[in-house]
Amino acid sequence: MEYRLGVLGGMGPQATNTFYQFVIDRTEASCDQEHVNALILSDSQMPDRTEAILGSEGEREAVFQRLLADARLLEGAGCTVIAVPCNTSHFFLDRVQEQVGVPILHMIRETARLLASQGLKRPGILATDGTIQSGLYKKEFEAVGIQATVPTPPAQKLVMSLIYDDVKSGRDGDPQKFAAIHRDLEEQGCDCGVLACTELSVFADRHHLPPFYTDAMAVLAERSVQACRKPLRHIFIK
Repeated sequence: MEYRLGVLGGMGPQATNTFYQFVIDRTEASCDQEHVNALILSDSQMPDRTEAILGSEGEREAVFQRLLADARLLEGAGCTVIAVPCNTSHFFLDRVQEQVGVPILHMIRETARLLASQGLKRPGILATDGTIQSGLYKKEFEAVGIQATVPTPPAQKLVMSLIYDDVKSGRDGDPQKFAAIHRDLEEQGCDCGVLACTELSVFADRHHLPPFYTDAMAVLAERSVQACRKPLRHIFIK
């Protein structure tokens, strides 16, 4: 069987680019033919997921329908598994999964399983307002016995600024903002942090972060390599 990864991206484009680099970096390959076969769909016209989750039913339905159309496009092109490098879009993915015939890797569930396997109990979730208010991480983490924590309101404003004002605007991101966010998690007694927005994965790719943090998009990249039956570069496995 020929395995092919479908990447439903564009949310945002830079995060999609970083995700594919993560897949390349995490594949044990010595030539082109040993890498993952992939089809990348960068749908940059996808409506904002946070605005949709916090908005009207019509806005949420528009995002769902576009995600479904993109997933069907990837399935029709022969993809055997789909990865969506956008945390907030996972609000819609169980419903999308019901209507496509290939598996969609669930970044949040995979991250929850990883932290549970490491014995971690109190992660701080760094995510968009939409992801936090949807309860996506809270639900999936509670299912494996983990009590997720979110930043205080002032720190959450910094998270959103780092995502939207910095990375989505084409900037590298302000380390001072992240330092303040990190202090907030430590003061709340978190035993680890989760980068639960792919723009924060881009930030982490450009700045040195302590091992305190698990990058959900890096977890998704590893699972994508495994789903395509390629060997992982074990140096990257947490």
